[in-house]
Amino acid sequence: MVNIGRFIGRFPLTVAVCVVLVAMGVLSQGLWSSVQTASWFDTVAYGVPALREGHWWTVLTGPWFGLSPAQYASLIALAAVGLGIGEWRLGTRTTAIIAAAGQTVGVLGACGVLVLGEAVRWSWASTLANVRDVGATTAVIAVLAAATATTVSPWRLRTRALLYCYITVGFLFMGRFADLAHLIVFVVFVLVGERWRAHTERGLRPRTRREARLVASVGLWLIAAVHVVVFYVPGEGPFGPTAAHEASGWSTAISVIVAGALAEQLRRGRRWAWWLTLLYALVVVAATVTVVILVITTNFESIGAVTVGTSLLWAGEAVLLLAGRSAFTVARRRQVAGTVASPGEVVDSVRDLVRRHGGSTMSWMITWDGMNYFFTPDGGGVIGYRRHAGMVIALADPIAESGQQGRLVDDFLRFAESQAAIPCLFSVSENSAALARQRGWRVLQIAEDTIIDLPGLQLSGKKWQKVRSALNKAEKADTAFVLGRLRDQSSDVLAQVRAISEQWVGEKELPEMGFTLGTVEEALDDDVRVALAVDTAGTVQAVLSWLPVYSGDNRISGWTLDVMRKRNGPGANNMIEFLIARSALAFKDENADFVSLSGAPLARSDHESDMRGLEGGLDLLGKALEPIYGFRSLHQFKMKFNPRYEPVYLCFRDEADLPRIGIAISRAYLPAATPRQLAALARSGRQ
Repeated sequence: MVNIGRFIGRFPLTVAVCVVLVAMGVLSQGLWSSVQTASWFDTVAYGVPALREGHWWTVLTGPWFGLSPAQYASLIALAAVGLGIGEWRLGTRTTAIIAAAGQTVGVLGACGVLVLGEAVRWSWASTLANVRDVGATTAVIAVLAAATATTVSPWRLRTRALLYCYITVGFLFMGRFADLAHLIVFVVFVLVGERWRAHTERGLRPRTRREARLVASVGLWLIAAVHVVVFYVPGEGPFGPTAAHEASGWSTAISVIVAGALAEQLRRGRRWAWWLTLLYALVVVAATVTVVILVITTNFESIGAVTVGTSLLWAGEAVLLLAGRSAFTVARRRQVAGTVASPGEVVDSVRDLVRRHGGSTMSWMITWDGMNYFFTPDGGGVIGYRRHAGMVIALADPIAESGQQGRLVDDFLRFAESQAAIPCLFSVSENSAALARQRGWRVLQIAEDTIIDLPGLQLSGKKWQKVRSALNKAEKADTAFVLGRLRDQSSDVLAQVRAISEQWVGEKELPEMGFTLGTVEEALDDDVRVALAVDTAGTVQAVLSWLPVYSGDNRISGWTLDVMRKRNGPGANNMIEFLIARSALAFKDENADFVSLSGAPLARSDHESDMRGLEGGLDLLGKALEPIYGFRSLHQFKMKFNPRYEPVYLCFRDEADLPRIGIAISRAYLPAATPRQLAALARSGRQ
């Protein structure tokens, strides 16, 4: 009884609505027979006829009934789930207000659309303008739509996409009064929730590259499934019959095959698939607009309106593709210059060169998606680069045999000039900076690499007290330390790691950063190690990923910290310190020389207040990003591990290139940021 009382106290609105619905079902006999034949039905059902008769109260009475026993049962179940979620996420009072407002807006909005449609002789609207309906599903949809604003990534976009698909498919291929009302309140209350109930995360765009790719891919599979269902189970939608003519079997099969093939390529982030899907979606939408105009304004009858019916799904797909366009950057073939290396095996060649010749603490990053490559003519050396704003930004030290790096830099410079592009070297070590100085280039320190030397590491003494305290707390809580490949972990662990990372990204006001900042996708590399803190319940509290650092001859001399995420909540306190310390000790036992905690972008310990040129611009960008990504706070955090510092440089030819370099670097880190977001970022940096 105590548990029942506690449940009622937690969800009073849900319980009350379900009790009233059951009571009305018994009193009206709607739980076992249809109420449409009852003499009193017209006095309680809402719709255009009710409003024309002046029965305004039907907006209040209609929600408490169901047309049939099956609808009554589904209505009670939907109310229990939907309103329960609303009370959990929004609170009882807010849920009640949204439910009442949503039912009213949906019913009156649908009536308004039908009256306008009837005025222009839209046959579907004219038919529904004579229909009376009952049920409270519109109120529940409004609550669920608003509640999505309170969720965090990755479920924020997924729940909205799921609702959109359900509502749109119902509207297009069933076209009932309720389906129209659902569509209206979904649009209205997603925006209402975003405006007044979004606190930890805002925006309608995908937050991570993986999320954008996944949702776009699932959208295509949905469209393919709708093609099949509509072909075999035709209906009557707002834009005409969805029954397919006899000759459309092959076209349906082809559409499904094409959608399936493109879906897989979108999941992989292929740029060509993005272009092809977007182009097809726009063609479908344009054709649909033409057909709709003809249907509404003339006597044109659409035959086999499968394309018309799926147009809104294609429109939604186009919106997703445009919103997440920066996620689809994987070219069919990477740009490879300077050698005849096979594009299909180019990344393997780059990995082999890094292992053979060694590199800096950031060299493994040039194996990531989005990189292009310049090889020496014999294929014995390579520079990884990105192209933005007319720049070719070489990342990390050139990879070549000892003594050949200077020649590789010269060849790269000639290559950039042949492309009418401006070259620069980004995030390079002192060795590469020295090569740049010898060639008359300008050199600017942009960050500091934080290095922990492993030989002799003991974690003893006062300076390691905070780290030892984190270790002791984790051990007392029986927190397990797991070091291995992420790909080898269970599906449950991988799902938890993704959720932690996507929630972290979702809390930021800007899109996911890239370039020298990896994600879970990069952590799935077989050469990358991950460290996990797992509590006694099997919950992953924190995760780190470590990139290999090669010194040549296939020897791993160290590891560089990349992904660093922890779960929200007290259980994750001190888990990052625990993982870094335990990882360092584990790598020490493997005879590694060092671990790099990496250089936080745009952060350094000898920060000066009076900066000019690009240095001042990067300082401004660093200040603007600090409240969002905490790079400088992260730099301070790493100091508790008592590292030594090695400078990280940007090398460029001439000060006249500085404005374009600044734009290119900003674009490299934030390829998905809109001009409005970048402008807001610039303003915050000046404050």
